[in-house]
Amino acid sequence: MTREEHWITNYKEVVDFVKKNKRIPSRHRIEDHRLLNWLKYNRKRIAAGTLSPSRLQLFNELTELMHQYHHVNQYT
Repeated sequence: MTREEHWITNYKEVVDFVKKNKRIPSRHRIEDHRLLNWLKYNRKRIAAGTLSPSRLQLFNELTELMHQYHHVNQYT
């Protein structure tokens, strides 16, 4: 699996998670940590300016989706 394929796979997992659970991955749930770490890593790459434009566009779409559920109780 190439890095691009791996990135897309993780991206799709996060999108599916948000749509299915109607919440963003929580730091309070161990089962969410892998997805949360992927999100944090990509945010760091955006801040450093090292995320490719195509990935940046997809990540921004994901951010908009997550924003819908930002204030949903993460403990439920």
